This record gives sequence, structure tokens and C-alpha cells, in this order.
Amino acid sequence: MSYVLQRKILLVFILIIFSGLVNTCISKNTSIDAAKNCYVQKQGQDEFVLFIVDFSNSMTEKLHGTKKINMLLDTMQELLPKLPENIRVGLRVYGHKNNLLIPGSGCKASSLIVPMSKGSSAAIQQALFSLKPTGLTPITYSLKQAVNCDFAGIPGKKRIILLTDGGENCDESPCDYVMELQKTRQDIYIDVIAFNIYDQDANNQLKCTALVTSGKFYSANTAAELMKSLSNSLNISKEVQGMILTH
Repeated sequence: MSYVLQRKILLVFILIIFSGLVNTCISKNTSIDAAKNCYVQKQGQDEFVLFIVDFSNSMTEKLHGTKKINMLLDTMQELLPKLPENIRVGLRVYGHKNNLLIPGSGCKASSLIVPMSKGSSAAIQQALFSLKPTGLTPITYSLKQAVNCDFAGIPGKKRIILLTDGGENCDESPCDYVMELQKTRQDIYIDVIAFNIYDQDANNQLKCTALVTSGKFYSANTAAELMKSLSNSLNISKEVQGMILTH
């Protein structure tokens, strides 16, 4: 066999191996769009989660001898470092400011403090400890801001974890809002944690907000139940006892 023929055979053999490696790589990271006869890059498997946390004035009230806000902060401080790596987490709060000189400002007091990203636990924890409960409870406005602003341009399923110690008090209905939202959007799920809420109308509104979006409704009245509710919502741990309401 001539030297030239040997080189040609070797080259063909190398090309076959290389082609196989490329196809293996493509099959793992792409799918085939048959209609367009091309490879389509698969979307990442990251989950987008936005905490919406109540910093209204009622969070300064005591529960079992401890201010509710302190109970929340202690729970989040323990929970945040345990977040799964594939979750992009952000923080929006409401009720953290209340300018009495500007009428209606309390019902617009909702801010995205930490955008959704990986490794945001430390930033969220720092932000939570820097805020003070002082204002109203603009739940519906906060949900609208999350849907229209915070989730803008984000593909796939998105989840809100709403933690509140009271119902809407800005003359809106979160239940009515999500029922209208479901007509055009089914990519957003809302888990609601009702923290020490005994008002039946408020609980009904919040339960509706969760269940209409295929989310879960949790009721928490102790630190253990608060941890259990948050952990279940994030699929982190099943070690702490709590009470879950799904009906």
C-alpha cells in the first residue's frame, strides 16, 4: 500500500471519529426543528423564582413574643444558603416606605430590590436586613410589577413566592387580577404564604391567587411553619413540621 493511500485512509478515519463526536455533542445540547431542518439550542433548565415579601407596618407586631419581621429574617437567613444552584432568585418587597406627604404613594411602594440571578442569596439576605416595615400592603400592584417588569423577556416557567401577613389594602383584588391574567398567561405560578392571617376574606383572596395560577397556598403561624412553608415551596427540605392548606 502506498504512503499516499495510507494517509488518505487515516484522514477518512479521523473525520469519521470527529463527526461522531460532533453529533454526540449536538444531541446533548440541541433539538431538531424538523419544520426548519435545523438544530435549535435548548433553553437552560434554570428556574426563575421571585420572592415578594411583605414589609408593611403590621410586620412589626409580635407573634409568640417575637416581632414577625424578626421571625421572617431569621427564617430567611437559615433558608437562603440552602437554595438549589439551578434557581435564579430575586427579591421584590412592598410596604417598605410610606410617604405621607404624597397621597397614594403607599399603594405604589413596591420595589425590585434584587433581580433574579444565580448566587443571589447573600444579596437578598443583606437587602432584607436593611429594610424596615412601615407602609401598606399593595399586593396586586406588586404582582403587576412582577409580571410586567421583573419577568419581562424571561422564557419558560416562572414562579412567585408571595409572603404576606395581611390581605390587600389598596382597593384592588389579587384574585381578580390573576383570574384575568390567566386568560393570556399560564407561565407564571404563585405560591402564597399567609403568615399569621386569621381574616377569612383575606385568606380567601390569597388562596384564590395561588390556586388560580396552579400554585400552592400555605398557612404559617409559627417559625417552624414558616420554615416548612418556604422549604416546601422551594423543594428544599422536609425536616421541619408545618401546616399546608391546598383546598
